[in-house]
Formats: sequence, structure tokens, C-alpha cells
Amino acid sequence: MLKIFHHPMSASSRYIRLLLAEYGQSVEMTEEKPWARRTEFLTVNPANTLPVMFDNEGEAICGGIVAGEYLDETCGSMMRDKRLMPENPVLRAEVRRLVEWFLIKFENEVTDYLITERVYKLQMTVEEGGGAPDSSIIRAARANLKSHLHYIDWLARNRNWLAGTRLSHADMAAAAALSVLDYLGEVSWEAEPAAKDWYARIKSRPSFRPLLSDKVQGLPPASQYIDLDF
Repeated sequence: MLKIFHHPMSASSRYIRLLLAEYGQSVEMTEEKPWARRTEFLTVNPANTLPVMFDNEGEAICGGIVAGEYLDETCGSMMRDKRLMPENPVLRAEVRRLVEWFLIKFENEVTDYLITERVYKLQMTVEEGGGAPDSSIIRAARANLKSHLHYIDWLARNRNWLAGTRLSHADMAAAAALSVLDYLGEVSWEAEPAAKDWYARIKSRPSFRPLLSDKVQGLPPASQYIDLDF
């Protein structure tokens, strides 16, 4: 069985969990606190990034984008019309561009700031950098979020799915990134109706149900988080 070290509020971790569920793969999950910088974890992944997935032979595949490509090669390529990566290389390039957008650019400009300030710092010790959230960082991340949501809305208005005509890794990456913010009640869905409709389609998929069950100690989800008709 595949194994994964993850954190419930890590967008890249959620991305891999969605792909695993879409491809019908069972997985054993272990929660990892990245701020703890455990020696055992750093030995496996010196970059200290999540997720880390172990294949059936115990080999480590580190990072969301890398693990996503691994799953496409080992599972997706045999799924025919259910594969979440296009056969056409130009279309694959667009999917990969958007995966990188949401797991790197979106992470660097929005998700990392909000999750660190509103979630991680509450669980960290003072020595680890914990403490009160920095309101100026939160304001900057929220401002960045608006432009990203507008872009998602544009994609959703002009395409059936974010990268084209079919559901793909791009939709999984975007949904994973938005889901952690939705948990915190940070997404103003009414401002971007096409993005909202697209997210509702993703949120209703069976692969998404385990994410709706995620809980962070001391921080319950926003009221609309588990509502499929938000």
C-alpha cells in the first residue's frame, strides 16, 4: 500500500490525496508537522516539504508536483478516458502550467501566508516561530487572493474545466489550494460566480469527501466548508 506523510492544511498534500482517490488508490496517511523539522523526516526529504509519498517498495517521492507526475505515470496512464492528464503534449503542457501556478505561485502569494499565520502559528511553540498572527501579512495575502480568484473565474468562464475540455490535474491542484482557504472561510465565492460553480462541481466528487472530514485541532471549519450547496 502507498503511504503518505501529509498535513491536512497543506494544499500539495490535498492535491495528492485527491489524485489518489480519483485513481482508486488506497493510502496509509501519517500527519507531519513541517515546522517541527523532525530529523527523521529531513533525512527522507531535506527540503522539508509536503507531501512525501512512499511507493510499494518504500521509495520516497517528495513534493506534490513530483508525486502527481508519478501517479500519472504509474496509475493515470492505464485509466484511459479517466486519466487526468491529456494525451496531447500541448494540452499536457497547459495542465502542468496550471498545476505549477496553484501549487507554487498561488502557494507563495496566498496559501502559505494565510495557513502559516492562521493555522501553523497557533500550533507552533515560540521557539518554532509561533505566536499571534501578523495582520499585515494576512491583509496582503487576502489582496493577492482576489486576483487569483478572478483568474480562476476567467478560466471557468472560458473552458469546461480549468485546463480545457476535460477534468485534469489542474482542477485537482486548484481545488486543493482553494479548499484549505475555504476551510478558513477566506474565499468570497459570490464575487466570482463561475469559479464558484466550478468549485461546486469538484466539491461534489466522491474524491473530495475525505477532505471535507478534515479537522484542525482548536480550529473548526467555516460553516460553508462541508456544504455542497454553498
